[in-house]
Amino acid sequence: MPPHLSHARLARPFAWLILALAVVLGAGYWFVLGRPIALPDSPTAKIACVSYAPFRLKGETPFDIHAFIPPERIDADLKALSTRFDCVRTYSMGQGLGAVPDLAGRYGMKVLMGIWLGRDPAANEREIQLGLAAARRDHDSLRGIVVGNEVLLRGELSEKELAGYIARVNKATDVPVTYADVWEFWQKHPALAKATDYLTIHILPYWEDQPVAPEDAVRHVADVYQKMKREFPGKAIMIGETGWPSQGRTRRDASASLVNEARYMREFLNYAATVDMPYNVIEAFDQPWKRDLEGTVGGYWGIFDADAEPKFAMQGPIVEEPRWTWAIAAGGLMALVFVAAGAVRRRWRGVSGWAALAFAGFATGTALAAHLRLLSFAARNDVEWTVGIVIGLLALLTAVSLSRTIAARLASPVDPAAVAPRPVERRRLGIAWSDAFTPQRFFWMFVLTLYGILLVFNGRYRDFPIGLFALPCIGFLVLGVLRTRNDTLMPLVEERLLAVWLPLLAVAVVVQEQGANAVSWGWLVLNLAMALPVLSAWRRARLPEPDTNV
Repeated sequence: MPPHLSHARLARPFAWLILALAVVLGAGYWFVLGRPIALPDSPTAKIACVSYAPFRLKGETPFDIHAFIPPERIDADLKALSTRFDCVRTYSMGQGLGAVPDLAGRYGMKVLMGIWLGRDPAANEREIQLGLAAARRDHDSLRGIVVGNEVLLRGELSEKELAGYIARVNKATDVPVTYADVWEFWQKHPALAKATDYLTIHILPYWEDQPVAPEDAVRHVADVYQKMKREFPGKAIMIGETGWPSQGRTRRDASASLVNEARYMREFLNYAATVDMPYNVIEAFDQPWKRDLEGTVGGYWGIFDADAEPKFAMQGPIVEEPRWTWAIAAGGLMALVFVAAGAVRRRWRGVSGWAALAFAGFATGTALAAHLRLLSFAARNDVEWTVGIVIGLLALLTAVSLSRTIAARLASPVDPAAVAPRPVERRRLGIAWSDAFTPQRFFWMFVLTLYGILLVFNGRYRDFPIGLFALPCIGFLVLGVLRTRNDTLMPLVEERLLAVWLPLLAVAVVVQEQGANAVSWGWLVLNLAMALPVLSAWRRARLPEPDTNV
């Protein structure tokens, strides 16, 4: 049997296996998201204290120096929060937040009032003056004054400068004064404790240098809290920030999800009920503006969403994505679309082709649904929505064109007459294409490589767009499997170069995640799926012509 015919007969089952696996993974992904997850119930829906910032509506950000939140908005927020929280923590005195102590007191809430400090001495002076005025005016509403938040972490003030600001406020009021920072920075600056009435430490298991898995997160908080108590004996310590994000990239085995946020909050409240430990959770409302600083994950630490709706209950099972059936329906609809597209100018017969189109269509629909879900959380403005939709449509067009060719190959009989002769080189714009899919393949390889570079060198806040890239990567893999020595030309030199870099970059991401991030392994699989057909074509094109008369 000629080698190219032997390859064709062996390749078909493998191609069907890939298509079937794509269908199973697409349906399975959404099924897992829609499955109710049993979690321990919280002992109460009441929480001691919560970080509050009113910048939750579209376009609102504290970085806008002209931003001002009217007292009526803040009053409505605090009225709603008073049913769940005994206290709120603020971070600055400007942009309308100076009204918080007075308004919170009307609902019987206490306030951990924040004075924001940074590099600008004039701005620091304004914050301190506003804070001291509020301390005199709303003294009875204040539980404490937080002079500076993570200033040492950001490197904006020295320990000496910060201690001077703290001492100045402490001298001017009898309200307890503290400073808030990540717990490791208190270890680096233990002398600062002398300037404060108590320590405020931030323990965020997701953001640790060694991220902590959600099932171990509360134990980590407890261990760190006890460690800090030992290192600062006789000093009261408050957890000033703790929580878990509901959306965003996975960091090693610390997965941001709604289920994990609910798990963390419930388990933390169970732990807090057993110890004498003042705490504040982050945060009341999702803050879309934080995505500019911390990527998608920064915007989703709220117990309430940006529309002030609770994100999860404190009792009963939690479902990550209640609309999961919509994605399954999208897969079914896309299967029909692909079958209809395959009927146009059809050059093959048989059930196999229709089945291949249906499989490819269903997998495409579920993948596009994942892409749209990521866009709904990650896109910050109309430009990002437009770019996300356009590139999603390009991925869909690529998937449709690939599926038609794949269906034709799977439906055609494997015999000498059906195997295409060695293709003729095509030239367009002075470039020799190895086949009709070269422009599309090169485009996706280039975009995938570019994103891989970003993940390796600046990936802390970047999501893994698995759903988007699954379409071209899996499609080109199946097509590559079905190609024989007899219908393969040498890929472009640029494609060969990218095919070498793609797996190397993806492996680097897996190494950075220390192999603990399951999503990074999926990213590696997609990069291999795109690179291997090109590397294989490169190898085959260099082989001498087979002797078909043997």
